[in-house]
Amino acid sequence: MNANNPASTLHAPIDVAAIRNAAKDLEGGAVPSGYQGNREEIIEMLNAALATELVCALRYKRHYYTATGLVNEPIKAEFLQHAQEEEDHAGRIAERIVQLNGDPDFNPSTLVDRSHAEYDECSDIKGMIKANLIAERVAIESYRQMIERIGDTDPTTKHLLIDIMAVEEEHADDMKDLLD
Repeated sequence: MNANNPASTLHAPIDVAAIRNAAKDLEGGAVPSGYQGNREEIIEMLNAALATELVCALRYKRHYYTATGLVNEPIKAEFLQHAQEEEDHAGRIAERIVQLNGDPDFNPSTLVDRSHAEYDECSDIKGMIKANLIAERVAIESYRQMIERIGDTDPTTKHLLIDIMAVEEEHADDMKDLLD
């Protein structure tokens, strides 16, 4: 290592033996022997995120179907788009749980209890928008805490959550704009 050239540390050799050992453990699937995350804890967090996304999708769908009036058609379209994006998030999270050799929990009888966000049965459009904004803010904070907790131990899950959180932030902006 050259003390005068800090960039030389970026060119340190990789651990070829560890790479070859990863190829031997086929039972681990996508989880190599060098995986540093607390798999059980991460799967538990992801299942809570899965429940949250599913509850959010259901809430947005309910709002889409129950909002009335021609003046609300653009808002309904926004609700539907957000519902579809929440369903996509749920699918991506479920796939990651399986990659980590876990079981995604889709049990409807415990969904609301495991969700960080609440379901909403509001009947007026302003109340619907407010409920969705609150839920988006809850989701953003949940993802922020998960990302912080995971740190650099599981880069794949961390990046997945960062991507999803960015969309949740867009959703919150959309709801805030509709409230104004």
